[in-house]
Amino acid sequence: MPIFSRRRFLPSTPTSQNTSLPTLLAARYRSSMQRHPFLLFGLPFMATIVAGSFFLTPATALRYEKYDRKVQRMTQEEAMGLGKDRRKVDLNEEYYRLAAKDLYNWENKRVQRFKGEHDGILE
Repeated sequence: MPIFSRRRFLPSTPTSQNTSLPTLLAARYRSSMQRHPFLLFGLPFMATIVAGSFFLTPATALRYEKYDRKVQRMTQEEAMGLGKDRRKVDLNEEYYRLAAKDLYNWENKRVQRFKGEHDGILE
């Protein structure tokens, strides 16, 4: 008697006595997978990845919208740093205050650089 028998583990022709439906489907899938690996494994895998990205996009957007709502709870005045002790602003007063400044007589002054820092002057 040989060590390995010639009989296959799964019969080639299914019968109602020795094969159930899940075993039959798994055997057919395995044999088809050897012939068409991309069609039966690669394509469903890539389709799952792409579909998952489309399904997870709204969940991710919802997460960021919730964070934005939490951050935007400040009022506009709080964001500008204005509190109850702020100065009242009159547009006419501000206009005349800025118009009184001499904007054309100014002198360009260089900032003193740190020791060893390049000052940008080409010699």
